Amino acid sequence: MSIATIILAVLAGLLLIATALPYTRIIHGAVRIFEFPRLQMLVLSVLLALAAGVLVPEAGWRWGLVVAFLIIAAAQGFWVAKFSPLGRRQSQRYGGDPNGPNTVSILSSNVKMSNRDYGRALAMAKKADPDLALFMETDEGWAKGLEPLRESHPHVVSRPYDNSYGMILFSRLPFDDVEVHFLAMDKVPSFLVTVKLRNGRHFRLYCVHPEPPVPNADSAGRDAELVKVAHIVVDDGMPSIVCGDLNDVAWSHTTRLFQRLSNLLDPRVGRGFYNTFDARYPLMRWPLDHLFHDDHFSLVSMDRREHIGSDHFPILFKLALTTTPSAIDRPERANSDDKEEAEDIVDDLKELDREPIGSNWEK
Repeated sequence: MSIATIILAVLAGLLLIATALPYTRIIHGAVRIFEFPRLQMLVLSVLLALAAGVLVPEAGWRWGLVVAFLIIAAAQGFWVAKFSPLGRRQSQRYGGDPNGPNTVSILSSNVKMSNRDYGRALAMAKKADPDLALFMETDEGWAKGLEPLRESHPHVVSRPYDNSYGMILFSRLPFDDVEVHFLAMDKVPSFLVTVKLRNGRHFRLYCVHPEPPVPNADSAGRDAELVKVAHIVVDDGMPSIVCGDLNDVAWSHTTRLFQRLSNLLDPRVGRGFYNTFDARYPLMRWPLDHLFHDDHFSLVSMDRREHIGSDHFPILFKLALTTTPSAIDRPERANSDDKEEAEDIVDDLKELDREPIGSNWEK
């Protein structure tokens, strides 16, 4: 057996394991993390299939490896294809006045707590000129650095922490009600805000930033927070938007479960990946910063913004609150298995006894 055959066979085995592990539904970062680089593994598998066809001298091994890599590529492509133009869109495109009184623009930006380029973040926010601007990983330094935004956005919800989970929401639109929750862990806040549009109508905005999955810890905190937010959205009944750094990719099992439980739409589907992390490494990027909305909203625009020195790109969404619900396509409804899984995820949270993941990363 040639050296090329051995190397490619080992790579095929590793990719097969990485592809199969997420199907186990094990709630642990060591498993969940393999859901992130599906696009990268898709491209790598296609390249390795071409390499096997050229470099492997043994005919049997050659075609076996080509088929194996193409199976891996197909399995990965199955999950990401719907975010390409091949996918059927979920969010309806708004055909009315893009600047009408029923529209709202929302900026989501994870600033990276150790990044101290406040001026760059401020310049980006002023250029984007959103109605609401959500900043995550904000400590006291960031709270002071972003203070000038209060001049144009006087309605503020601020919970700065030095553990990478602080959040600040600035708005030029008034709030009728504000709630700060700690759904999964202490000092990991989520905001529930009732926003009043310029035409007098209201909607709920849920701002979230749960834990990231890491190979050496469970993902119970992140998964439970998303499940709890989904339940709150369904029970609320008002037009709703969920926004923030979900620390999860748009095609993961957890995010798809969240959509089935919440009945919210993903404007990325059928339009593109809009990868926001990691802003520093072009070959290792995936969509971590999200906005989901119910069918009372239609999409006006969606735009990834310029780099601000963080490991995340900011992303700007603009939506219109319509008078009649509309959606091109909808996520599947949660079935009994989904509801049972959601209950198990929340039960797992009750046994959680640790600090939030990454609390010391930015210090």
